[in-house]
Parts: sequence; structure tokens; C-alpha cells
Amino acid sequence: MNKEDSIKEKFKQALQSTYKVISEDFKVDKNKKNSEKIFNVGDIENIADKNQFKKLRAETDSEALKRRFSDRKLLDKNNPQNPSCRTLYQLAEKIRYELLGSEMLKGVSQNFKDNYKYKLQSFKHEKSLKKEDTNIIDAFEIYMTNKFFNVDLSSNNKEILKFWESDFNKSIDKHVDFLNKNLENQEIYNAKFSEILQSMDIFENDDTTEKNNEEKGDSQDENNPNNNEDSENDNSNKTSEDENITQGMDSEDDINEFRLDEQLSSENNDDLESENIIQKKNLGISDKEYKIFTTEFDEVAKAESLESAEEIQKLRRNLDQQLTSFQDLITKLANKLQRQLMAKQNRSWEFDLEEGLLDSSKLPRIIIDPCNSLSFKKEKDLEFKDTIVTLLIDNSGSMRGRPITIAAICADILSRTLERCSVKVEILGFTTKNWKGGKSRQEWNRLGKTKSPGRLNDLRHIIYKSADSHWRQSKKNLGLMLKEGLLKENIDGEAITWAFNRLKKRKEERKILMVISDGAPVDDSTLSVNSGDFLEKNLKKIVKFIETKSEIEILAIGIGHDVSRYYKKAIKISDVQELGDVMIDQLSGLFENKKLH
Repeated sequence: MNKEDSIKEKFKQALQSTYKVISEDFKVDKNKKNSEKIFNVGDIENIADKNQFKKLRAETDSEALKRRFSDRKLLDKNNPQNPSCRTLYQLAEKIRYELLGSEMLKGVSQNFKDNYKYKLQSFKHEKSLKKEDTNIIDAFEIYMTNKFFNVDLSSNNKEILKFWESDFNKSIDKHVDFLNKNLENQEIYNAKFSEILQSMDIFENDDTTEKNNEEKGDSQDENNPNNNEDSENDNSNKTSEDENITQGMDSEDDINEFRLDEQLSSENNDDLESENIIQKKNLGISDKEYKIFTTEFDEVAKAESLESAEEIQKLRRNLDQQLTSFQDLITKLANKLQRQLMAKQNRSWEFDLEEGLLDSSKLPRIIIDPCNSLSFKKEKDLEFKDTIVTLLIDNSGSMRGRPITIAAICADILSRTLERCSVKVEILGFTTKNWKGGKSRQEWNRLGKTKSPGRLNDLRHIIYKSADSHWRQSKKNLGLMLKEGLLKENIDGEAITWAFNRLKKRKEERKILMVISDGAPVDDSTLSVNSGDFLEKNLKKIVKFIETKSEIEILAIGIGHDVSRYYKKAIKISDVQELGDVMIDQLSGLFENKKLH
């Protein structure tokens, strides 16, 4: 081991010891199979970069404090009903247990301040004067770290925060003293923050405005008898506007009905502009409660079309740097999984045949008795189903940082390994083109804000690697997941439907859809004008149909979150090191004549 590796190893050991002391968790015994898993600290790529040391120290302290002070059951108990609030709610809980640790140890406090200062400097945004172009998750993290840790903000941080600060102050500022007094009481703190978030105007604005407009309109109608004529004109205009919404749709199709089974798309993947997300043929299931306001602004794009070739290469190099620390893991994992899969594919023999390969195990009986005939063996032709695996990756804002890096690494490892075993792999991603609804919402506003419009944002579905292209041809595209500004909202139900329909067209006999996500579907624009569980209900319905009424097998990997409430077959991983066990356990059954367990 050279000097640099020795320094890295000693630093990791120091962090591991720190984790045990702060978390008060001394039960970990890596020599016992049934003991709890040892905490995995990250790796340092460049020992000359002080920020990497600070980052790892802060992340280790945070995980240790989470282990010591945060009860998952209490967190789930007070989870906001509105899914739009949940990422902010989890960030607030993170701030709580980090503050507790900061009060205990000055060194921990300094680690957090240094790391937040470094982290906030990395928050970027496209220059814009519009609130909807800024990320509310970034803005909330900036606000909370400034409010509770007194971290100095850069001019860029202030630019992001200025759109949201008045909303946050209005809802949170008056409760800061109460929250600080109850840092040690997680249940009270979580319940209060859940209440604060759900009452925030930014999640209720549209419903309130709509109701106020309706009430105002009703009042004017009652008090002014001369309004009848105007009302008739309004109704006429509204009818005309409603016709505009459905323009471009077949008259036989109902815009209020989301149909599962076949997308309106070009058969040729090169003609992506004509591919649409709406499902138009009802082949067994329909979700009449799920509506889509418009698909006019939706997009299905090849990854290479979203950024210049130079930038994509740069992003791939960034991913490769992070893959370096996992190189040994990747090699061992790929070889182990390949051996297991190929063994299941090939190793089956017929014995005591008249011809074939000489069975050397039977030679002793000929020596004993020369009258015995030679015995031969032959390898059986194993019935092996031609297989394709689709990886569908959540490209939402909540996946920023380590989660999306883990997802990209997962996709890279899975694609490489499965292709070695002659299994075709397709890698897809899903997000939205904009925050806060984009052009779909602008159109909805222009047409008079119809009630319960359904999905109200512009979808962006991304093809990182098609099933028929080799990993080497498409590997550069996976770096695009690390692009600043790409990750926005996530509408899982429609994304799974899109991936399902692409998979359904394939000729392979065995089809597996693997979803990599970090939790619930969230789109602020849609959820602000529909029921709070509008997207979740659709996701559950789509997954249930695939699980019970189709031949396509669906499996989910939750990164840092348990997604078993949506998928029957779900695994949770917190770090890429855990991926090995998950892959070998789940995918070694690919060459068996049974479904994934």
C-alpha cells in the first residue's frame, strides 16, 4: 500500500470510530454474519482537497446523529399528507438532529458549517427572474442552514432564496423559538413542522385563488341581475377554450381518461419528436381518475440531444472519477454475477450415454472389470429464455447529489454485467422540463384555470441507452444524470407506463422492468390543484396492473427510502456497496424458469 492509500485508509478508520462514538452504536461486528451492517464511509478521491475531508467528516457526523437521535417510526407517523412537502419535511428533520449534535460537540458544529458553506456554493441556477425556474428544495435548504446554522450565503444563494424567503419567513419564522425548544422531542418537532409545511401558501395558492375567484363570481352574479348576458358569453368562451385543450386528440378518445397499454408513438426510435406519452388504446385497464391537462409540451429525448457532445464527455469523466473508488467492487461483482448466471445457463449434463464426451468418473469400473463398456456424457441444451431488462431511473430534484450518483453507478454496473451475460439492457430516465408546471401551467392559466385539470407539467422522458445499442456506445450518456438543472419533478405513473409500453413491443421472451427511485411521485404544479394523493394513486394502480395482469416483471430499488408501499418486489439500498448483494440475490434468477423472487 502506497503512502496516499495509507492516509486514506487511516482517515476512513478514524471516521468509522467517530461514527461509533457519536451514534453510541458499538454493536457492529463485521466478523459476525448476523450483526448489523457496518457503516460505510465514503472515499476520498484527492487527499489534497480539504473540502473532501470536510464533506466526509460532516456526512459521517450526520449519519451518526441520525442513528442516535432520529426514530424512523416517529418520522413516518408525522409525514405530511401532501407529498410535495415530504422532501422539505425530511430536510427539516435532518437539521434537527444535526443541531442536537452541534450543541453537544463544537467540532461537529464546525464540520456542519464548513460543509454547508461548501455545499451551498455548488448550488447553481440558470439566470432568470422567474420564481418557477428556481428549485424550492435548494431554496429551503439554503433558508434552513442560514436560519439554524448561521451559514453565510453567497450572492448566488441569495438570488435563489429571494423568490421564496418571504413565503418561508411567513410560515416558519414565528415558530423558530418553539422548534429550538423542542429539538430533543422528535415527535413534537416533526408534528409541528408537518403542520407548518402543509399550511404554507406555496402549496395551497392555486386552490385558494380558485375558490376565492369562484366565491367572488357567485357573489357578483347574485347581486347583479345584468350579469346573465355576460355569463352566457363567458360560458361560450369557456366552451371554445375547452375545445382548444382537446385539439390534436382523436374525437373518440376522452382526455379525462388515462389509458395504460399503448403509447401514441413512432415505431422508429429515431423519430422521437412524434413520440407521445398519452395512452390511447384500452387493452384491459383504465384509470378514470387520472387526467392529463395537455401533452402538447411533453418530450421524449435521446440523452445526447440534451447537451453538447463536449459537455456530455465532461460529465462522463466526472462520473468515472466517482466510479474509481468502486472499481474493485465493480470487477468482483461483474465476475461473480457473470459466473453465477453462466453457471445457471450452462451446467447441466446427461450421463451414461453411448456417445459424447468420455465420462472419466466411470473409468475405474472398466479397470476393475474390462467387460464394462465405456460411459459417455453430454451437456444438456438448457431451455433459456431470451431476456431484456429495462432500468427506469428517477431523475427528480430530490435525487440530487449522492442518490443520483448511486443511480448512475447502478445503471453502469448493471448494464455492463448483464450484457456480458447476453441480456439486453435499456436505460431510461424521467423528470419534467420545468419547475412549477412550465408551459402546461401557463396554458392552464390562459384558459381560465379549469377545476381539477389533472397532470399539469411538461414531461421529459430520456433515453440514455436503447436496448439494441451496446454499453460502450451509450456509456457517455449516463454522465448526463449529473448535469446541474436536469433534475426537476417526478411523475412516476406515466414514466412507468412509457417504459412498460417500450418493453411490451420487444420480442424477447422474458421482460423485466427495474425502477430506481427515492420515494413518492411529486410535482408541485399538479398537486397544488388536484388531491394530495393524485399522483400516488395513479402510480399504485399502474404498478398493480403490471404486477397482476401482465407478463412483464417489475422490481424497484429504493435509494435511501423504502418504496415497498408501491411495489411488491422492492429493495432499499443506502449506498452502492450494498448493490452487490441486491444484484446477485435478485438477478441470479434470470436464467431460471421462474420469476424474480
